[in-house]
Amino acid sequence: MTDYQTFIGQIYKKTGLDLSLYKEVQMKRRLTSLRNKRGYQSFSSYFQAINKDQQLLQEFLDKVTINVSEFYRNPARWRVLESKIVPTFKKTKKKIKIWSAACSTGEEPYTLAIIANQFWNLSDIDILATDIDPNVLARAKQGIYNERALQEVPADIKKKYFHQEGGTFKVDDKLKQAITFKEHNLLADPYPAQVDLIVCRNVLIYFTEEAKNSIYHKFSDALANDGIFFVGSTEQIFSPDKYGFKVLDTFFYGKK
Repeated sequence: MTDYQTFIGQIYKKTGLDLSLYKEVQMKRRLTSLRNKRGYQSFSSYFQAINKDQQLLQEFLDKVTINVSEFYRNPARWRVLESKIVPTFKKTKKKIKIWSAACSTGEEPYTLAIIANQFWNLSDIDILATDIDPNVLARAKQGIYNERALQEVPADIKKKYFHQEGGTFKVDDKLKQAITFKEHNLLADPYPAQVDLIVCRNVLIYFTEEAKNSIYHKFSDALANDGIFFVGSTEQIFSPDKYGFKVLDTFFYGKK
């Protein structure tokens, strides 16, 4: 067993995070760079350090969990969601249940709440926002963002849902009422049920085909019968029927 494989096993025992389900070349390169930056020559010496030092452990977890986000990321897709996908739900649902999986620092679930609020009262919107990293969830709950994160937000939306505080923007507290933030490991934890819309974007590209396969099946099972799955712009599903999906639009899949 290589030094890296031993390290993967140790990390799994310590944190429950299974690095073997991530693409090895990418993950190993990223972690070797971090390890070397901290002055460790091997993964075994790096693990010993992580095991004793909470700050090193947190830095490691931050590096493993990919946190790149902004409001309305890839805006053309969000326009499709707002103009085509959500209105079909409004015809049949008095309330909507949404899951923002791997939500990072919260821009995505807040964007979903803003869009859903064009169609339902906030009290009729139930958004579950999950991530494996408690640090990013803590930031998401605060709802404070810099101007760059809001660069795609229309001016009227910015005015309605955000309060400027110096150089930052704070999400209006009423929007937070529609969102529950929760720690969740896509590879290990149970999935919610009867979800109308699942959004998981720009995350699965980091997983192995085997892990992706399992996750797609679980997402399909988690959807309500007329549920819809929204993926990232690098994550087209090439055999959607294998998972019980049908193509509705680019990067949008309905449950068959």
